[in-house]
Amino acid sequence: MQKPSKLTAKSSLFISALLGGVIFTSCASVPPSANQELASAPVPAPGAVANFNQKADAAPQVPRSRPQLIKKAAMTVIVNSVDKSIDNVTQIINRQQGDLISLNEQQPTKENSRHTASIQLRVPQNLLESTLEELAKLGTVENRNITAEDVGDQLVDFQARLTNLRKTEASLQKIMDRAGSVRDILSVAQELSNVRQSIEQIDAQLKNLQNQVAYSTITLKLEAAVSSSSPQRGVSSQIQETWNNSTQSLGNFTVGLLKLGIWLMVYSPYFVVLAGGAYAFYRWRRNRLVSH
Repeated sequence: MQKPSKLTAKSSLFISALLGGVIFTSCASVPPSANQELASAPVPAPGAVANFNQKADAAPQVPRSRPQLIKKAAMTVIVNSVDKSIDNVTQIINRQQGDLISLNEQQPTKENSRHTASIQLRVPQNLLESTLEELAKLGTVENRNITAEDVGDQLVDFQARLTNLRKTEASLQKIMDRAGSVRDILSVAQELSNVRQSIEQIDAQLKNLQNQVAYSTITLKLEAAVSSSSPQRGVSSQIQETWNNSTQSLGNFTVGLLKLGIWLMVYSPYFVVLAGGAYAFYRWRRNRLVSH
């Protein structure tokens, strides 16, 4: 009766030692930010880790041939016609294989106000300069600036962390395949779930950075060359406005008559009394004159 319990204890001790060695190896090879993510996962007993001696692998270095830059540009252009310029910008975006992110157009509503439009677009980074040159041809460039941020170190860090976390995932999967008891399987499964969650988060951040490096963002502001007064309304809009005003006036007049009728109905008893008194006085006065 004692042999099965001893075998179970030895199996649990072996699984714990193997799991502790894998976690120790991963924490040693992953950069500090990744170690913090793995630190929150359940760790086997200290005695089991001490019995497992494994050398940590160095984090792989990803070579970079050139800086990985996120470029952003902003430009203000004075144009003769904002509407035509917007159409031209759309054509430029299509030629440059870019995307229109947002368009905010403001029509002049007051005298001496300008017709303006704010456009945000993105184009492949290798076509940024040529796109800016095409946009500059729309009119007169009032201001232009370009900013760049090197994210090469972040890309290398994310790639190294992904490599090490995937190695940890593979090792944990092997341990899970060899685990015997339900408790050991659940422990390894929990650790495997934490590692996979970290992989998904870092992979999303890596893809986001790579996308920002591949495509540059341009914020373009178009302004009309001259101020324009309030635009003249069409005949149809003026007729429609007159019709609306007249129907509204008729409605108000009708409501006023109804209100007046209600007031007269409410005060009608007093009017009847006054009218009766006036009629009686009139008869009395007439009879008096006739008698004389």
